Amino acid sequence: MIKLNAVVIGGGMITKQLLLPVLLQEKKNGKISQIIVASRKKITIQRLIEEFPEAEIKGYPQIKDENPYAWKIALEKLQNPGIVIIATPDDLHAEMALFAIEKGFDVIVQKPLCLTVKDAGKILESSRKKGVYVFTDFHKRHDLSLRAVQYKYKKGEMGEALCCHAWHEQRREIPLKYFRNWCERSSPLEYLGTHYIDMFYFVTGLKPVKIVAKGQKKLLVSLGINAFDSSQVFITWSNGAVEYLQTSWILPEKNPCLSNQGFQITCTEGEFRADNADRNSNFSTTKDGYEIFNPYFFKPYLDWNKPDTDQYLGYGADSVIQAINDCLRINEETNNLDKNQAFEKRVQMISEFEKTRPLPNQAIISTAVIEAGKMSMIKDGAPVFLDENLIPHYE
Repeated sequence: MIKLNAVVIGGGMITKQLLLPVLLQEKKNGKISQIIVASRKKITIQRLIEEFPEAEIKGYPQIKDENPYAWKIALEKLQNPGIVIIATPDDLHAEMALFAIEKGFDVIVQKPLCLTVKDAGKILESSRKKGVYVFTDFHKRHDLSLRAVQYKYKKGEMGEALCCHAWHEQRREIPLKYFRNWCERSSPLEYLGTHYIDMFYFVTGLKPVKIVAKGQKKLLVSLGINAFDSSQVFITWSNGAVEYLQTSWILPEKNPCLSNQGFQITCTEGEFRADNADRNSNFSTTKDGYEIFNPYFFKPYLDWNKPDTDQYLGYGADSVIQAINDCLRINEETNNLDKNQAFEKRVQMISEFEKTRPLPNQAIISTAVIEAGKMSMIKDGAPVFLDENLIPHYE
């Protein structure tokens, strides 16, 4: 049975809290062989090795205390069948994805794919040319409540989309603690809003045509961080439907859950609304106080067959596992073919996956909206239009 060698680029919150638990679990399930982690600082690697001893992590940098190009060393060491998982600041995604594609490795990118349509186009073109699978981790596609909306919409039970209200807000620990070093190069629109742009597209299949956005800088600026606190975006889609999306990452530290979020879509024949934070599951403990608990995203549970072992379940894991399974399937079905046959088979399989997965042909939608949204915010709400190739431009 084929196993994948995995390189994770980035040693931050997402790697520690989600990616390494999933990879370790899949290693125990016989899907992953070697796990390599590349980060800028050696001390970050050392801490991850200590926290995940069973993963037998090989980390970079190994010699210098700090090396911003340790990820390139890791990719040079990676052997096929290999998969590269990018969990770095958003503005670094494009360079790393293109480098991995050029090396011939399949890729998983934490959302968003990248920050500009130009870069998304390069990734799309390069991945098709090289026969490489590039998956953007839009994990909310695996939330069964959203899949139910997509099912009813595609079956015609909802009618045609008219309008949508979506919101995603997180506690201020995100920019102040976890992303302080790079939040000035991002915004809550890129980091959070990208999910709910993709969700509308996933349900309807429509394309965005016009963006109007506003952003506010008050709290973070007062703390010496030149970043947006919040944003409000109006997205006009190709059938005339309008999505209103609000985001922020400055909720009080005592907010009972990390994320306040929800999704409401109104159509000609029906409506759906969900509070995606409050799933009617709440804890109150001496240790953590009152906690709004989402059991469906990504949580550890006791393994049915090994009660002394944690089993991670939820749509946060399902998305990454789907990509791992796709890459395994591609490698298994091309393993005994000659070079030309293997390439043709890869291209064929990836073309099929493009219909149902957030590969670059789909992930570019969200990238186009966040790029246009930032353009509009910079111009204090000036309308930005997207042409047939999704290139954003002012009127």
